[in-house]
Amino acid sequence: MANLTLDHCVIHVSDWERSNAFYRDVLGAELVPHGNGWVYRFGQLQLNVHGPGLDPAPRPLARIPVAPGGSDLCFVWPGSVQTAREHLEEHGVPVELGPVARSGARGAGTSLYFRDPDGSLLEFIVYGRGQR
Repeated sequence: MANLTLDHCVIHVSDWERSNAFYRDVLGAELVPHGNGWVYRFGQLQLNVHGPGLDPAPRPLARIPVAPGGSDLCFVWPGSVQTAREHLEEHGVPVELGPVARSGARGAGTSLYFRDPDGSLLEFIVYGRGQR
Protein backbone atom coordinates (compact mmCIF):
# COMPACT_ATOMS: atom_id res chain seq x y z
CA MET A 1 0.00 0.00 0.00
CA ALA A 2 1.21 3.52 -0.76
CA ASN A 3 2.05 5.84 2.11
CA LEU A 4 -1.07 7.60 3.32
CA THR A 5 -1.19 11.30 4.07
CA LEU A 6 -3.82 13.21 5.99
CA ASP A 7 -6.12 15.22 3.72
CA HIS A 8 -8.44 16.82 6.27
CA CYS A 9 -9.90 16.47 9.72
CA VAL A 10 -12.85 18.13 11.46
CA ILE A 11 -13.01 20.67 14.26
CA HIS A 12 -16.09 22.29 15.77
CA VAL A 13 -16.32 25.96 16.70
CA SER A 14 -18.97 27.93 18.57
CA ASP A 15 -18.51 31.33 16.89
CA TRP A 16 -17.61 31.75 13.20
CA GLU A 17 -16.31 35.32 13.40
CA ARG A 18 -14.08 34.72 16.41
CA SER A 19 -12.74 31.40 15.15
CA ASN A 20 -12.21 32.62 11.60
CA ALA A 21 -10.14 35.53 12.90
CA PHE A 22 -8.09 33.25 15.16
CA TYR A 23 -7.37 30.56 12.60
CA ARG A 24 -6.61 33.17 9.90
CA ASP A 25 -4.47 35.53 11.99
CA VAL A 26 -2.75 33.18 14.43
CA LEU A 27 -2.42 30.02 12.32
CA GLY A 28 -2.37 31.50 8.82
CA ALA A 29 -5.38 29.59 7.50
CA GLU A 30 -6.93 30.41 4.17
CA LEU A 31 -10.65 30.85 4.90
CA VAL A 32 -12.70 29.08 2.24
CA PRO A 33 -16.48 29.54 2.20
CA HIS A 34 -18.20 26.15 2.22
CA GLY A 35 -21.99 25.97 2.17
CA ASN A 36 -23.16 28.19 5.01
CA GLY A 37 -19.87 27.72 6.87
CA TRP A 38 -16.13 27.64 6.28
CA VAL A 39 -13.15 25.36 5.87
CA TYR A 40 -9.63 26.32 6.92
CA ARG A 41 -6.81 25.46 4.50
CA PHE A 42 -3.13 25.26 5.29
CA GLY A 43 -1.44 24.40 2.00
CA GLN A 44 -2.45 20.82 1.26
CA LEU A 45 -4.05 20.24 4.68
CA GLN A 46 -7.64 21.23 5.37
CA LEU A 47 -9.67 21.56 8.54
CA ASN A 48 -13.37 21.04 7.88
CA VAL A 49 -15.26 23.12 10.39
CA HIS A 50 -18.60 22.40 11.99
CA GLY A 51 -20.12 25.47 13.57
CA PRO A 52 -23.24 27.49 14.30
CA GLY A 53 -25.96 27.14 11.68
CA LEU A 54 -24.14 24.44 9.78
CA ASP A 55 -26.04 21.27 8.99
CA PRO A 56 -23.38 18.70 8.07
CA ALA A 57 -26.03 16.28 6.73
CA PRO A 58 -26.13 14.29 4.52
CA ARG A 59 -22.47 13.57 5.31
CA PRO A 60 -21.79 10.85 7.83
CA LEU A 61 -20.56 12.04 11.21
CA ALA A 62 -18.46 10.46 13.93
CA ARG A 63 -20.49 8.39 16.38
CA ILE A 64 -19.72 11.06 18.97
CA PRO A 65 -19.05 14.27 16.98
CA VAL A 66 -16.32 16.56 18.24
CA ALA A 67 -17.64 19.42 20.36
CA PRO A 68 -16.29 22.99 20.35
CA GLY A 69 -13.08 22.91 22.34
CA GLY A 70 -12.70 19.14 21.91
CA SER A 71 -9.85 19.02 19.40
CA ASP A 72 -6.13 18.50 19.92
CA LEU A 73 -4.06 19.55 16.90
CA CYS A 74 -0.36 19.99 16.22
CA PHE A 75 1.08 22.28 13.55
CA VAL A 76 4.71 22.39 12.41
CA TRP A 77 6.10 25.88 13.03
CA PRO A 78 8.52 26.87 10.24
CA GLY A 79 10.80 29.01 12.42
CA SER A 80 12.35 28.76 15.85
CA VAL A 81 10.62 28.17 19.17
CA GLN A 82 11.39 31.79 20.04
CA THR A 83 9.67 33.13 16.92
CA ALA A 84 6.68 30.87 17.62
CA ARG A 85 6.41 32.30 21.14
CA GLU A 86 6.77 35.86 19.83
CA HIS A 87 4.08 35.22 17.21
CA LEU A 88 1.64 33.97 19.85
CA GLU A 89 2.45 36.92 22.12
CA GLU A 90 1.84 39.38 19.24
CA HIS A 91 -1.67 37.95 18.93
CA GLY A 92 -2.35 37.89 22.68
CA VAL A 93 -2.39 34.09 22.82
CA PRO A 94 -0.92 32.76 26.06
CA VAL A 95 1.43 29.79 25.96
CA GLU A 96 0.00 27.13 28.23
CA LEU A 97 3.07 24.88 28.26
CA GLY A 98 6.47 24.96 26.72
CA PRO A 99 8.91 24.86 25.34
CA VAL A 100 8.95 21.12 25.99
CA ALA A 101 10.64 18.23 24.19
CA ARG A 102 8.18 16.18 22.15
CA SER A 103 8.23 13.50 19.51
CA GLY A 104 6.19 14.11 16.36
CA ALA A 105 5.82 12.61 12.90
CA ARG A 106 9.31 13.86 11.93
CA GLY A 107 11.02 12.72 15.13
CA ALA A 108 12.30 14.80 18.03
CA GLY A 109 10.98 18.34 18.32
CA THR A 110 10.24 21.12 20.74
CA SER A 111 6.65 22.26 21.32
CA LEU A 112 4.60 25.14 22.63
CA TYR A 113 0.99 24.50 23.65
CA PHE A 114 -1.84 27.04 23.51
CA ARG A 115 -5.62 27.09 23.00
CA ASP A 116 -8.04 28.30 20.37
CA PRO A 117 -10.99 30.52 21.43
CA ASP A 118 -13.16 27.46 22.23
CA GLY A 119 -10.44 25.75 24.27
CA SER A 120 -9.13 23.19 21.78
CA LEU A 121 -5.51 22.37 22.56
CA LEU A 122 -3.14 23.48 19.82
CA GLU A 123 0.57 22.87 19.51
CA PHE A 124 3.38 24.38 17.49
CA ILE A 125 6.18 21.85 17.09
CA VAL A 126 9.61 22.91 15.86
CA TYR A 127 12.06 20.45 14.34
CA GLY A 128 15.76 20.76 13.67
CA ARG A 129 17.90 23.79 14.44
CA GLY A 130 14.97 25.98 15.51
CA GLN A 131 14.32 23.81 18.58
CA ARG A 132 16.58 25.87 20.79
